[in-house]
Amino acid sequence: MFKDCGVPLSLALFQPRYWLSWIGLGVLAFIAQLPTSVRHWLGKRLGKLIYQRNQKRRHVVNTNLKIAFPELSDAERDVMTLTHLQWYGCAMVDYSLLFFASSQRLARMLKIEGKEYIDNDLEENKNIMILLAHSVMLEFAPAALGLHYDVFGSYKASKNALLNWIIAKSRCRHVKFVVSREEGLRKLIKSLAPGKIMIFLPDEDLGSDNATFVPFFNKDKATLTTTARIAKMGKAVAFPAFARFDEKEQKYILQIMPALSNYPSGDATKDAITLNQALEAMIKQHPEQYMWLMKWYRTRPDGEAGLY
Repeated sequence: MFKDCGVPLSLALFQPRYWLSWIGLGVLAFIAQLPTSVRHWLGKRLGKLIYQRNQKRRHVVNTNLKIAFPELSDAERDVMTLTHLQWYGCAMVDYSLLFFASSQRLARMLKIEGKEYIDNDLEENKNIMILLAHSVMLEFAPAALGLHYDVFGSYKASKNALLNWIIAKSRCRHVKFVVSREEGLRKLIKSLAPGKIMIFLPDEDLGSDNATFVPFFNKDKATLTTTARIAKMGKAVAFPAFARFDEKEQKYILQIMPALSNYPSGDATKDAITLNQALEAMIKQHPEQYMWLMKWYRTRPDGEAGLY
């Protein structure tokens, strides 16, 4: 676990093997000072470069979109693949804001839709968990929530110690603490309390353990049963959420949906279906900003061939 919240800066991070990473952070510090129009100009060109040069990533996105939106023609799906990768590129450069933008500047760029859903349940002293979908802009969700609430959640450690340090540093500007996945769920569940909000990412394919195969868009997906188990053990109300950039408002918007009804129900399969249907409804509103780069259908039922 990060000590309290944050990873200490050690002399080891200045070893030669991290020098390129330090240069990269310097570039991000410069990019963070640029206006949104320039950042997104750079991001879209980065996304187009990924589309043109990285066949593997393009294939993953295209495969996911073919499953999720079978009504699209090959040409339409190809356009959506490019659009998604351009949004991914924008997110990559926009994350510089989380590292280097001032708190005041960042706050002006953040907005929460559906905040009243959270506030109403907080008034009733209910435990709350935010089920955050893997959108390209998901890292802006803790920043938005942290402006108003005490927030905590889990993280997946990077293999690069310098990246661990800078990511922890940026997250800890907005959240009270973070817990490594390797530590399990106990600390997360024990930390659920009125006035504290847990962020949990429920849609990743983490294998067949603690998962059940239920439909996600148009194909069965290994869906975590852990999400409902946390809600039950923590006696928490679960709100689906999606973070996106809104071009009209020029803001990073966290959309909070109404709490899942009869969740958890005690039926693991039913709960997984409820979760996936809620995620689908959000994703369909802004499909280009969902993380189609991830292998959502990597785990297959016994006997079924891989998709990627």
